[in-house]
Amino acid sequence: MKIAATVEEIRSAVKAWKKEGLSVGFVPTMGYLHEGHQSLMQKAVSENDRVVVSIFVNPMQFGPSEDLESYPRDLEKDAALCEASGVELIFHPEPKEMYHPDFSTFVDMHGLTESLCGKSRPSHFRGVCTVVTKLFNIVQPDRAYFGQKDAQQLAVIQQMVRDLNMDVTVIGCPIIREADGLAKSSRNSYLSADERKAALVLSRALAVARQQLADGERDAAKIRSAIAETIQAELMAKIDYVELVDARTLQQVDSVERPVLVALAVYIGKTRLIDNFITE
Repeated sequence: MKIAATVEEIRSAVKAWKKEGLSVGFVPTMGYLHEGHQSLMQKAVSENDRVVVSIFVNPMQFGPSEDLESYPRDLEKDAALCEASGVELIFHPEPKEMYHPDFSTFVDMHGLTESLCGKSRPSHFRGVCTVVTKLFNIVQPDRAYFGQKDAQQLAVIQQMVRDLNMDVTVIGCPIIREADGLAKSSRNSYLSADERKAALVLSRALAVARQQLADGERDAAKIRSAIAETIQAELMAKIDYVELVDARTLQQVDSVERPVLVALAVYIGKTRLIDNFITE
């Protein structure tokens, strides 16, 4: 396995593979990889001849008061996990390799980016769309793999690919959880022991929503209220949002009559965590 730091190295390797008629899978990440990322890599390896993983903490998708500088990084550990998963190539550029000093071209979107995480992080998806477009242009993958935990991001990327006629298949993969139900996240490393216990309120609140739906409740406001009450019972938790939205448009729904994304974002101490599920 090789670690490349430049666009030229990636393009050269991928061109050589494609000359041989090999398919290319791609897993874009910000590093500090865990079992959730590993599941994406393993699926990519199973479906493609060669796999590229990008490890790039993208400054453009962080707001001014967010955790860009403190975001966890461990390239050595990441590389070992990539190699064990069967990845051929890691793209690990410096910000200056991705963004020239006079960089001034952006990819933006309306609609899907205005609710959920986009409401509290207004510049976030502009940064996501721009960097993913750049990465797709650099890697030229046949397939790209994203986790369902970032459900809004997955929907945004799928829409962007359709809108801009990008020649890549975007594949969503299931949320990977700890044994106690907490969704795997690089930001879980921020949590103290007490905060880690408190963070279980996210999966607990979603379980309440699932039970209400199983019992026949279809009023979205009542389900949102039950989720919020569960979270508010945890003193270390602060709600950013609790939403039930159409799984395709991400617009708020009044009643659960079609596939709906049940999504929440919660601060545990200073750490913002997200989780979700989609109804049948």
